[in-house]
Amino acid sequence: MAAGLREPSSVTTAWAGKYLSVEIESWPGLDDYETVRKHDAVVIVPLTPSNEVVLVRQFRPPVRDSLLEVPAGLLDVDGEDALTCAGRELWEETGYRHRLMSFMGGTYLSPGFTGEYVHLFWAETEAEPSGPVEDGIEVVLIPFVRAVAHARAGKVRNAATALALLLADAQIPGA
Repeated sequence: MAAGLREPSSVTTAWAGKYLSVEIESWPGLDDYETVRKHDAVVIVPLTPSNEVVLVRQFRPPVRDSLLEVPAGLLDVDGEDALTCAGRELWEETGYRHRLMSFMGGTYLSPGFTGEYVHLFWAETEAEPSGPVEDGIEVVLIPFVRAVAHARAGKVRNAATALALLLADAQIPGA
């Protein structure tokens, strides 16, 4: 266990569903703490050879709206590592295969209520998709520089997408 990590004195599962659960944790010196547990995730900034970013628009029930995002998904396949998951999610959501995939970093998106960790990648894709688009998803290609400009201007409403675009802009050679 890494230095600084602590464990609660007790944990009770209050609710469990298909993708997440809610646990009530008891911590010395704190009130009981409600924690959402779910699989970690990956997000991918996929760039075509013409330097367009492959985005997905999909309806997000919790916010009652469709959002334009980079492809993403859960690490929910037993034994699958983040890099393999990123390639799988890119293919499943967009039909694009990657030629190169590179890890940019990772983050906790909302550590006040969940320990979900998001692994951030950028990828070079093939010029054209070679598979179907996942049901419920619309693929949108826009120039990478325009997507980054939207992130810098606060116009990207998904935090993982905004962070991934900004990191990709800083890390991709020649982007």
